[in-house]
Amino acid sequence: MLDITCYIFLLFICYSFFGYIVEIINCSITEKKIVLNRGFFLGPYLPIYGVSCLLMGSFIIRYKSDLITVFVMSAFVCTTVEYITSYVLEKIFKARWWDYSDFRFNIEGRVCLFNAFLFGIGGVLFTYIINPVVLSIIGKIPIIPLRIISVVLMIIFISDIFITINTLYQVKISSLKFKSRDVTAELTKLIREELTKKRDIKTNFFVRHMLNAFPWIKSNDYDSPLSKLKRYSAKNKKK
Repeated sequence: MLDITCYIFLLFICYSFFGYIVEIINCSITEKKIVLNRGFFLGPYLPIYGVSCLLMGSFIIRYKSDLITVFVMSAFVCTTVEYITSYVLEKIFKARWWDYSDFRFNIEGRVCLFNAFLFGIGGVLFTYIINPVVLSIIGKIPIIPLRIISVVLMIIFISDIFITINTLYQVKISSLKFKSRDVTAELTKLIREELTKKRDIKTNFFVRHMLNAFPWIKSNDYDSPLSKLKRYSAKNKKK
């Protein structure tokens, strides 16, 4: 049981790392500059990709003989995981981490048809090329080294989770002052300034990391941004 857990966890980390690389390449091309900081975890991995790949490896692999089915199911699985992740993060931390509202055929800005298409292509590549190679490489690792590598990575990952949750909590507390779903550029700037005022060096570093990863971070209420800005300005004048 332990060996199976270590094996699955190592696959999860590998696919999360691959997802991180894919995001870096995609964002660097989109923003026309090198983007090295993706995701709100400190380590170079995106768990949403790890979870999606494990699900595809578990359920979609049985349809390997049908390319169309693999494409459609991959798009469905990954889009569902992305939607659930967006929903859960927003409900817990009152912040929208990504928004596809500007894309056509989107659902609440959480997912969009274009990304689903890319997920489908990625699922095909994963099923026929990436997954067989990864399984072959990891399958050749002796049991003892496999356990050691998995345990070390697990300790690092769990530590990262605790640090990230603490950082997200700090962002949530600070964001409560700005309750707008569609945050304007000015409002986003105020949020960044507010969050980076933290005096604690470690907290400041973690918050900066998150803000760099999600510069468009949006707060989640429906009040007018203008009214919040007016109150913010009035408060500063009184001070």
